[in-house]
Amino acid sequence: MVKPKKANLVQNKNVALEKQLVQGKITKRKNKDKFHLRAEESSMLDSKTSKKILDAAKAQQLELNDDNFPSLGGEKAYTHVNIGEIAEEDENKDVTENDFMDNLEIDAEDAKAFERFQNPQEGKRTLKLSDIILEKIQEKQQDIQSKLTDNGSLNIEDIDPRVREMYEGVRDVMKRYRSGKVPKAFKIIPRLRNWEQILFITEPHNWSAAAMFQGTRIFCSVLSHAMAQRFYNLVLLPRIRDDLCEYKKLNMHLYNALKKALFKPAAFMKGIILPLLEAGDCTLRESIIFGSVIARSSIPVLHSSACLLKICEMGYTGANSIFIRYFLDKRYALPYRVIDAAVFHFIR
Repeated sequence: MVKPKKANLVQNKNVALEKQLVQGKITKRKNKDKFHLRAEESSMLDSKTSKKILDAAKAQQLELNDDNFPSLGGEKAYTHVNIGEIAEEDENKDVTENDFMDNLEIDAEDAKAFERFQNPQEGKRTLKLSDIILEKIQEKQQDIQSKLTDNGSLNIEDIDPRVREMYEGVRDVMKRYRSGKVPKAFKIIPRLRNWEQILFITEPHNWSAAAMFQGTRIFCSVLSHAMAQRFYNLVLLPRIRDDLCEYKKLNMHLYNALKKALFKPAAFMKGIILPLLEAGDCTLRESIIFGSVIARSSIPVLHSSACLLKICEMGYTGANSIFIRYFLDKRYALPYRVIDAAVFHFIR
């Protein structure tokens, strides 16, 4: 049998017992494999290199978002929004004062050159918002009366004096509105059968800019596409054009209202963009500000294509060319019919 090896006993002479016990408890550290990094593989990067890497990654991400054709993802599903929840949201968190051109300056020579391409057959705007609403209501009443064959088949009753008095109070509130909750009587206007007549009592042309923003949020979320189109065309569009004509810049709340109107893109195109261009008197300032909403927002490709097709079928004007440029810069996968219309528009 092999004898076990004897442990090498080290005789520690003249060593204190305490030191011997300590030396017995401490074990030697094992040698681990060491990995030496080269200079180019250093784990720490300086601040300049880190900033360059982050900037390059951000630029690549933005380029991918623009180049991947957002229209191929399909339309976004719009869910029903409760009116009570709408009023409690912060009305100023969409756009800040620096998000759009509040101090937009137009060169006088550029404006004159732009007006040369305007349609000379169309006259300048002379009607105010209140005149347009009153005219539309009178036309509707005449249309109803002309269709009646029997005077007793339909009774058109006047508004209850108590209801009129209540909405006259709402009118005074909307004139001075700045922030906070809107009256409950105002929220139910879109659900009324004669909402246009009730809306005229509140005098939308005298609303504050913040009140117009709140009204647009409520009306565009409750009304159908056809009714929202009428609200955009009769109330929102004239108010924005009057504000631009008077102050030469657009209020932040009105710009937010214009962006909120895209909640219903079909009504936005039919009630704002196309009437603006069909009028023939769209100014350079208006085309830039309205076009910036299109450029900065995500719009379904079908609605964008339909609006682009209608614009291309119009005559050549400076405003039409600017809007065509905004739509084409979105780089959507357009149908062949729209592409053909854009080509023929410029080769006429």
